[in-house]
Amino acid sequence: MLIRRPTDILPSEITPRAVYLSRRQWMAGAAGLTLAATLPKGLEAAPLSATKSPFSTDEKKTSREDVTSYNNYYEFGTGKEDPAAKAGSLKNSPWTVKVDGMVGKPAEFAIEDLIKSSALEERIYRMRCVEGWSMVIPWVGFPLADLVKRVEPLGSAKYVAFETAYRPEEMPGVQSMFPVLDWPYVEGLRLDEAMNPLAILAVGLYGETLPNQNGAPIRLVVPWKYGFKGIKSITRISFVDKQPETSWNKQAPSEYGFYANVNPSVDHPRWSQATERRIGEGGLFVKRRPTLMFNGYAEQVASLYAGMDLRKLY
Repeated sequence: MLIRRPTDILPSEITPRAVYLSRRQWMAGAAGLTLAATLPKGLEAAPLSATKSPFSTDEKKTSREDVTSYNNYYEFGTGKEDPAAKAGSLKNSPWTVKVDGMVGKPAEFAIEDLIKSSALEERIYRMRCVEGWSMVIPWVGFPLADLVKRVEPLGSAKYVAFETAYRPEEMPGVQSMFPVLDWPYVEGLRLDEAMNPLAILAVGLYGETLPNQNGAPIRLVVPWKYGFKGIKSITRISFVDKQPETSWNKQAPSEYGFYANVNPSVDHPRWSQATERRIGEGGLFVKRRPTLMFNGYAEQVASLYAGMDLRKLY
């Protein structure tokens, strides 16, 4: 893997190369969008009751405005503002999540049943994007391990694959003549990663159900990994015996590894990962923050990767 450490990140490098090169193609059609598109179709925002979690950080939370308006969700466009402007087209109710593969109890869960049957927690986590920026987000969700135990994985199951909804009629980015990725979006974890207490399925943030642009109605949150591992709007979870072929790793394997653990000593080929910009911290004298190994969660997750060469298995 090519490693270099530039002192600054060029604007063109903050977005993956495939996105940057195709951006001019879709910008011409974006000018007519209005904020009316942000109105959700289906499950309206509703308050969620959640207990506090000892896994939460006490760092200052990123504002709700920033969390819900500065997003990557390429099914709705490649600009940071596109998800908030366009994701209102996604009908998030009714919604089901199919769980299949190497399990003893395959099932299809309605999102309402998942929420009602789960002990929801508020998890205030750091989120580090692979692009070099970060947030602190108060998620509401439940441990992924709870769902894993519920479906009883077979001994042959080694990985968990996740799939985002594929709805071209509701997702303008999927309809693009210049697709960024092969759709639907796919992500994956090793089974032991999925069982780690930090991994959650989030159904809300800031005490309410998720906005569409943040992955409504259910998404994955794995805070020790780069943000692209946090797959949104999940419709299928499959237990498999081989490493899933995940979307960004398939698109650019030299840039986006399967593990995608936050690691300040392993740079992206086009920018340094040693520091990050915390969204919401503006001003002339604000400096970039040092990035922490495993995004500051090494105590909870480092043992998962004992003996692995994390420069090669990035």
